[in-house]
Formats: sequence, structure tokens, C-alpha cells
Amino acid sequence: MHCSGCAYPAAERQFDTAAAERDLQRYRKKGPDATSRLLLTGVATHLVPGDSVLDVGGGVGVLDFELLSKGASTATLVDASPSYLAAATAEAFRREQESRIRFVTGDFVGTADTIEPADILTMHRVVCCYPNYVGLLDRATQHSRRLLALSYPRDRWFVRWWVALDNLFRRITRKEFRTFVHPPAAIERIVERAGFRRLSRSVTFVWSVDIYSRTSVA
Repeated sequence: MHCSGCAYPAAERQFDTAAAERDLQRYRKKGPDATSRLLLTGVATHLVPGDSVLDVGGGVGVLDFELLSKGASTATLVDASPSYLAAATAEAFRREQESRIRFVTGDFVGTADTIEPADILTMHRVVCCYPNYVGLLDRATQHSRRLLALSYPRDRWFVRWWVALDNLFRRITRKEFRTFVHPPAAIERIVERAGFRRLSRSVTFVWSVDIYSRTSVA
């Protein structure tokens, strides 16, 4: 299981230059992966030309580049890994999109006060990187004016088993980074309490992809 953007200093070591280059080359050769395509399809169904995008934990910028090509006007990409931000910046210049994307390095929860809300907020494989997922979701819902799209691990025994083995290996190799399987029902309650309703849910073997629409001001 791969998480693409994370919350705390260990992310800088987990998502290094080699990982960023590997993900960027994979995207250039193959385009978005299957789970990313599910999220993009869900967002594109409700995208209004000119929408702004806030991509939390955006990695090398896959969602940003794809949504800009589908009619979004601007994007802000926030990621805790400087290496991933450097790769995304290089790709933006290669695509001549640098004037349409703002790059912010840091933990979104800690930097949210410096970032403007957007019409669409995306968090792809990010919730699983935060031990304090409640704080993350609270900040995310505050920064979405209309749509919220997120993916997270399904709460299934085989997913928990894999995550436990992954975290055990990191502990043995003295790596600080950890991933988490948070309760989907709790995630939904937090988002709905903030004034959103779920429009769709798609699943893969490992991931759940939810699209929410704002119905009221929290």
C-alpha cells in the first residue's frame, strides 16, 4: 500500500528524491493509476469550468495536472515532502503550467491558516498518513467551498494485516513513518457534521474513494 502525501517530519525521509522520481516517471509513462482515475472521474462529474483546486498531500501533482486539463483554473498543491514538491514543480514547468499551480511545503494542518479555501479539495491517500485524522478532516472541510474528494484504506482484515506488517518492518528498520486504517464510519460522520453529503463511493481491493458535496455552512 502506498500513501502519497503525509503529515509529519517522518514524511520527508519516507518520501525522498528517489521515491519522487519513481512516482513521476510512472505517471509520465502510464498516467494516473486505477485508484487515482476513480477519484478523478468522481470529481470530473461535478467539476465546473474555472474551479480552483486545493490538493492536500498532492505528491508529484497527478491530480492537479489532470484536473487543470479538465477545466479547473488554478491549483494549490500542499505536501510535507520537499522532494515531491521539487518533482511536481519540475513537471509543472515541463508542461508550461507553472503559472497555474502554487506549491506549499509543509503539514497541511499546520499551514492551513496561510492557504485560501478552494472550490474542490482533494486528499488522495493522505488520511492514512495522519494519526490525528480528526484534525486533518476538520481543516480540510473548512477549506472546501463545494467538493471534497478523498481516498483512504478500506477497513478490511487483509488491509489491516498488510498495514501492520508494513509498520512492523519500519519499526525494525528504525523508520519513524507509520500508516493507519481509520474507521470509515467515523470519517463520514466528521465530514457530514461539517455540512457535506456523500455523492458517491467507489472501491478497489484496498482503497475507498469518496466524493462529497457541501450542502451547508458548518
